[in-house]
Amino acid sequence: MLPRVKINFANGALGQVEAMADGCLGFLAIGAKEIEGDDNFKLGKAYTVKKLSALEALGVTEENNPNLYRNVKDFYAEAGDGAELWLMGFADTDTFATVLDKDNAEGAKSLLQASNGKLRGLLAFKTPADDYTVTADDGFDADVTAGMAKAQGLGEWAADQLYAPIFTLMEGYGFTGDASKLKALTTTEYNRVGVVVGDTLPHSPNACMGIVGGRIAVSPVQRKISRVKDGALTPLVMYIGDRLVEIADVETIHEKGYITFTTFVGRTGYFIADDNLATRVEDDYRSLTNRRVIDKAYRVAYNTLLDSLNDEVPIATDGTLSPAWCASVKSNVERAIVSNMTANGNLGNDPGDTNDTGVECSIDYAQNILATSHLAVGLRVKPNGYAKYIDVELGFKTE
Repeated sequence: MLPRVKINFANGALGQVEAMADGCLGFLAIGAKEIEGDDNFKLGKAYTVKKLSALEALGVTEENNPNLYRNVKDFYAEAGDGAELWLMGFADTDTFATVLDKDNAEGAKSLLQASNGKLRGLLAFKTPADDYTVTADDGFDADVTAGMAKAQGLGEWAADQLYAPIFTLMEGYGFTGDASKLKALTTTEYNRVGVVVGDTLPHSPNACMGIVGGRIAVSPVQRKISRVKDGALTPLVMYIGDRLVEIADVETIHEKGYITFTTFVGRTGYFIADDNLATRVEDDYRSLTNRRVIDKAYRVAYNTLLDSLNDEVPIATDGTLSPAWCASVKSNVERAIVSNMTANGNLGNDPGDTNDTGVECSIDYAQNILATSHLAVGLRVKPNGYAKYIDVELGFKTE
């Protein structure tokens, strides 16, 4: 086995220095069309853009690539120019399942490798060939179900092999419009995957992935993309199936674990309802916020502990780890987390308690590193809480 740093994700605890590119996302555009010309958009090639005009410079227009163009346009309408976006196009014969397969060297895996671990998440949408037939399964195309399993595997591969964990959001392609038929994602265990339902057009088989992606890109990792204080989304009208969001069965879609859209009485515009991922309600990483927070902690810890890889480890007189050395490593990890996360409000530390940094690193001195060459490190970070349900007792004051 090659020397390496391995971090395992702990689950079940919740009961329910250089700035990091926390909002760097990649778009997977299945069914995109190549543009003639050597310098123009080609399938299977990684591109980076920072504004819509950069996509247009590749020859992509609303006419030749309507789905790709509108999602990038929507992304920058939410995120603003300057947000870094990676793109890769695939043939209209590809599927979510093939593109997201970790064993497909020409799929999303190649975009992750091209970005050298920079991407924090992928958003997948598709425009199949004209003769494509939607196979209805649990309220949407069966390819969505197949793609979820592949996306989870890809996310785990990225964490284990690239040391660059990611999440993937897919559109609920081919949604029939009947919320009661949707598969309950709370029965699955894909805590690196989310499915988006809802679009800016009625009867659309797609979802407005660019809108969701843009809101993610401008939100710090601990912030819910459904935060009302951040204001309404840019679209002036949104649909779920053939119904306006205002009259659609948003509650059922949300309760089944999808990312969808909603409205609020007294507020103009549309909002994301919540940031569900496709896993059990009791999973610590059920929300996109917790997923992004823990993934950022992973990246910071990996980068910090990498300096200790193959380094000399002093041994105490009783054969255990040197307490002073352990304290130094613990301090380095905690300081890195504090600098990159606590200082940026990413963790749920108590601002009134200077001793609460939101992070705790531990190393057991009684490790026989001489025999095993293994060093076990414990790391815990404290997430924020979220006011998802606000109950007010309202009455008359008599005095």
